[in-house]
Amino acid sequence: MAEPPIKFIEGKKIYLRPYEPGDVDVLYPSLYQPEGRRLTGTQQIFSRAGTAAFIEKMTGDNSRLDLVICAQETNQAVGEVVLNNIDYVNRGANIRIGIFSEKEYSRGYGTEALVLMLNHAFGSLNLHRVELGVYEFNPRALHVYEKIGFKQEGTIRDQLFYDHRYHNLVIMSILEDEFRALHRTGGQ
Repeated sequence: MAEPPIKFIEGKKIYLRPYEPGDVDVLYPSLYQPEGRRLTGTQQIFSRAGTAAFIEKMTGDNSRLDLVICAQETNQAVGEVVLNNIDYVNRGANIRIGIFSEKEYSRGYGTEALVLMLNHAFGSLNLHRVELGVYEFNPRALHVYEKIGFKQEGTIRDQLFYDHRYHNLVIMSILEDEFRALHRTGGQ
């Protein structure tokens, strides 16, 4: 009999769980999904062995929290949400998200995963500020981040060279009180 899935953080449509060694079979192909590479500005070449080693290595790194986004209905991995560069002294971190396949875009998985991870960041990890970077050519992501409560702080001009052109990176952040004012979660 199969074990029930680990649901580290549970939402309505999705839940978040830690990476497992078998996740290389989902993560590795997603690293070559063209639209995902474009939206994230990914230029690196990955190997299956390197991806497996990365999954193993990240589980022991307390400066990051990498969680798999799984659909509640199917238990299928649909993406990942990551807190990285966690700074416990200054109480800040960077957040990033990726949905593994275009067929899973626009289902609300990313929005819910971000809110769940931010609730964990502010409510359990005691962080004060979470930031992210998003390329200007990704208006869907900019809209989602603003809807969640992120504020634009600035632009890094010509930060990415991709597909024969330079692109600007928008820097955004959200503070714990801003998040709590918009998202009454946890013990509130």
